[in-house]
Amino acid sequence: QVQLVESGGGSVQAGGSLRLSCVASGGYIFSSYYMGWFRQALGKEREGVAAIDTVGVLKVHADSVKGRFTISRDNAKNTLYLQMNSLKPDDTAIYYCAAASRGSWYLVKASEYSYWGQGTQVTVSS
Repeated sequence: QVQLVESGGGSVQAGGSLRLSCVASGGYIFSSYYMGWFRQALGKEREGVAAIDTVGVLKVHADSVKGRFTISRDNAKNTLYLQMNSLKPDDTAIYYCAAASRGSWYLVKASEYSYWGQGTQVTVSS
């Protein structure tokens, strides 16, 4: 069974940075899964933030975070990252990592991802 655990969330002021991590476990081959980051703000639908292919070469970032956030992965450590710079109050949300074994992962749609972490809160104050 795939288990994903996020960490690295917290409270920062606008303009600050955070790096989220997502450690995978459960006996599956991390490097065979496409991975993504999603977020859900209070009262809003879950939205895709970024996604990455199995080897860390192809990356997709939502327009809202392009140039500020960077997704990466370390397959040797079974870990997915999201480096978040120049944070804005609109980035406040619970951030989730997710795994997809196939399909249109690059669309960064929640329906394409099968396994989810429990989320980590990011709060950006102005």
